[in-house]
Amino acid sequence: MDNEIQLISDGDGLTIVGSETDVEHFLVSEGLSSNGLGLRRLKSVAGTGAVVAQAGSDIAAESACWVKLTRESAQVVKKYGLRENSKTGLSTGAVKGPKGQVKGFVEFAGGPRSRLGNPAVLAHVAGVMAQLAMQQAMDEITDYLATIDEKVDDVLRAQQDAALSDMVGAELVVEEAMTIREQVGRVSEITWSKVQATPGTIAATQVYALRRLDALAEKMERKTKIGDLADAAREAESKTQEWLAVLARCFQLQDAIAVLELDRVLDAAPEEVDQHRLGIRIARQKRLDLISRSTERLVARMNGAAGVANAKVLMHPTKSPAVVQSSNHVVTGVRDFHGRLGIESGRRSSETRRWAAAAAEARDKALDAGAKGVGAARSLGNETLDRASSVKGKLSSGIAERARRRRGDEGEG
Repeated sequence: MDNEIQLISDGDGLTIVGSETDVEHFLVSEGLSSNGLGLRRLKSVAGTGAVVAQAGSDIAAESACWVKLTRESAQVVKKYGLRENSKTGLSTGAVKGPKGQVKGFVEFAGGPRSRLGNPAVLAHVAGVMAQLAMQQAMDEITDYLATIDEKVDDVLRAQQDAALSDMVGAELVVEEAMTIREQVGRVSEITWSKVQATPGTIAATQVYALRRLDALAEKMERKTKIGDLADAAREAESKTQEWLAVLARCFQLQDAIAVLELDRVLDAAPEEVDQHRLGIRIARQKRLDLISRSTERLVARMNGAAGVANAKVLMHPTKSPAVVQSSNHVVTGVRDFHGRLGIESGRRSSETRRWAAAAAEARDKALDAGAKGVGAARSLGNETLDRASSVKGKLSSGIAERARRRRGDEGEG
């Protein structure tokens, strides 16, 4: 790697610009894989205004790629000491030489071939990076929706509520606009005019889904009897996945609209793209925070119900484990959902004591008050009953052996 390459990070991704050979060598040396940041997108971004177009002619001779910011790519940012600009939030720097020495920061002051020294070009590239990050998130949500049993389209179409019915139409409009963008390479005024009304519809559907999750949480909180709690937990297990799917689809469409919106700003008001990008980033985080609060509230209610059920497992040997199992399914589902949307979640599934283990422990204590207590069996959300049956057999054998020894001691006496 003998020539200079330039690095830009916006906190979500890392863009690498340089000659094709240098970029390839850099990716291999750092163990990174990349989604190509196409020259078509860079040229269209750089084609606005005479100054930007001049800088764009330099970019056209280069190769560029985008890497999602993972643990590995974040280490690259740290390794090369990229400096963050407090105004734009971008971390930038340059690398030159076979050993990857750092050369120059922020301004990319490297002579006439400096590709990103123009602030307007840098802002535009950052806009494209934001689009790529959101498109990556959209792909991950698509994978998430494909793995769940209840497809979001089926959920939406099965509902009679106006908010969800309108959502079906909105998603068709957004998908059509994304298809046109892919073919044309930009978002025209005509295309944007079709999409402008959809954000309100999608936001209304998001609010509706969050309220349904809140209602499930409130129902769990109101129930005190194990029988009622089991019914509420079963309903929560059944409905939570559906509403999480709706929320995921809402978030995916909101990201798609943001991608279209950035294209429109790049085309119509390029001088505003940097601030618009930052505004989209803030608004997106607020949506994530809102979703996180609602889903974490439900998780807390489910964990609370599991705690109540565990405390009453001997009195309710059938319904108590059912409550915990439903709770575990909900918690696991929320955790997976959080992972797909990039929400950090530290919740763990609750543990349940099966009736056999709890009863055996009680009998064991009665037979041998001085003996060490027997550990309870674990039952997490998706485990089969085989492990619980195995534990039950071991406990029963242990009790029987102690009873035989006790009878033998009494006979000798």
